[in-house]
Amino acid sequence: MKKYLLILCLAISQFAAAQPYEPRWESVDSRPVPAWFAEARFGIFIHWGLYSVPAWATVDKAIATHPVYSEWYWWQKNTDTSRVGDATRAYHKATYGDDFKYPDFVRDFKAERFDPAAWADLFAASGAKYVVLTSKHHEGFALWPSAEAWNWNSVDVGPHRDLAGELSEAVREKGLRMGFYYSLYEWYNPIYLNDVDRYVEQHMLPQMKDLVCRYSPDILWTDGEWEHPSSTWRSEEFLAWLYNESPVRETVVVNDRWGKETRGRHGGFYTTEYDLDSSHAANMSAAAHPWEECRGIGNSFGYNRAETLEHYSSTQQLIVTLIERVARGGNLLLDVGPKADGTIPLVMQERLLGIGAWMGVNGEAIYGTEPWDKAAQNKADGVFFTTKGDDLYVLYTKPQAVLTLKGVATPRRADILGAEARVRCAASKGGVRLTLPAEVLRDAQERPQVVRLAGALR
Repeated sequence: MKKYLLILCLAISQFAAAQPYEPRWESVDSRPVPAWFAEARFGIFIHWGLYSVPAWATVDKAIATHPVYSEWYWWQKNTDTSRVGDATRAYHKATYGDDFKYPDFVRDFKAERFDPAAWADLFAASGAKYVVLTSKHHEGFALWPSAEAWNWNSVDVGPHRDLAGELSEAVREKGLRMGFYYSLYEWYNPIYLNDVDRYVEQHMLPQMKDLVCRYSPDILWTDGEWEHPSSTWRSEEFLAWLYNESPVRETVVVNDRWGKETRGRHGGFYTTEYDLDSSHAANMSAAAHPWEECRGIGNSFGYNRAETLEHYSSTQQLIVTLIERVARGGNLLLDVGPKADGTIPLVMQERLLGIGAWMGVNGEAIYGTEPWDKAAQNKADGVFFTTKGDDLYVLYTKPQAVLTLKGVATPRRADILGAEARVRCAASKGGVRLTLPAEVLRDAQERPQVVRLAGALR
């Protein structure tokens, strides 16, 4: 099957339009990020793999100064010499014994309750517009029948199912866009450890091209780039192929993780996670490049059974996080960590449905919006702004009885989305003054409230 897919890819390439993108950053960076990405604003990340079996990382703040990701279990157990590694080794020994090796977890990665249609229903109900699945994390285990990962993929062993393919089909049936996370490096792949050039040529590049040709993803979200420059990964060469010849050359979106020098400088949209990466914070602004923040509902991307309810963000906190990022011109990629059996923890489901309920009323202030260029001069505690056409959206994450805005015209209409109560709007020197009714102020304590000022930017 793979041979025929690659032949099809090559056939498509022969009929491709002229190849405007050359394998150098100046050229591939000139390709615009497809418009659908910024219009979507909200996506779902999924971390699922063998690490979902132990599903553990320390949450002891005396050991870890910042959240520890459970999907790094194998590396923490084998390689991490810090106190985090010590905690992981102690947990593994007590739970599984010294003789239990990480690859043995494949026996319990069965995905027996995985229902891709139910996942897709949940993601659609959350209000998300795209989904990004970890096709392969740093452990190297592939969630599709990858020839490069023979006997180390979800079809040959474990679930014996094409998890990536099944979810792709279900997600697209719900009208959402589908993408894949892909780790460039693999912790313990012997080819990578001994000959990185051979690894790139014979393993990584063929595997990525197979993923693209097999599933036609809308997003390719790479990671694990930090050990080598992009020239070693041959990233410019791959992106030129992706933009010129691949079956998704017109629609695919990529991120900025293509080499240890590329974050915030090269690629498609720029990335950060959990607000921890501030190295290119200047680019995370409305006036700069398309960008996206990724984070989990809890303190990890993969499912972590050590976390308690206190480690999970509330629905209110997650909605505010979404609002803040969109008001700055970014997207939010919110992660869920399914269990090894293929079920999504109930607390994660509840949070997604809560976000979806809010988006069902207020989504027009998120989807397809842009930041307001006068937001800084109208800064108010807990108030954010987005725009669409000549409409201004005022998003209250904290109650503000009276708010005076400068640099706006008297709106044709001032509506509170989802509410019958009307906001009082009066002309003020150089702008307008908004007064929220008592019931909306009360509601703003539970969920952000949105005022649409129609025509205020004309």
